[in-house]
Amino acid sequence: MNHAPSQVGAPAGTFTQLLSSTRRGARLARLLAVTELRSRGASQDLTERAELVVAELAANAVLHGRVPGRCFRLTLALDPATGHLRIDVSDARGDLLPRPTDPAPDPLSTGGRGLTLVAALADHWDCVPYPPTGKTVRAVLTTPAGA
Repeated sequence: MNHAPSQVGAPAGTFTQLLSSTRRGARLARLLAVTELRSRGASQDLTERAELVVAELAANAVLHGRVPGRCFRLTLALDPATGHLRIDVSDARGDLLPRPTDPAPDPLSTGGRGLTLVAALADHWDCVPYPPTGKTVRAVLTTPAGA
């Protein structure tokens, strides 16, 4: 499989890929993230948590951040020395920002738990502008000490 070329100025250990804003693109983001992390020797725990976080953020980008004709971007930045992984998912809808997670979501609701899952799996997540009109939802995961 061909990997996207590194961006100019991107730190070593960074993987970036544009993906179609479709369900297939979201699935591919998850599969690419797992393949990339395994190829870099990331721990199984970190890879499994990242798989779930990427799946949720990519699904949100497709569902809530889709603009016809525009892709979303997946970026993984792994620092093996510190065990830190930064996951960025950027989409074209900067006008629709994620809401803070609700600690007690409605048990009868069929949605609204995705970012609660991200918050449980990641050490930190936030949303930053992605110029000119988009946003990037960023999650940081750390390998547990001794892993």
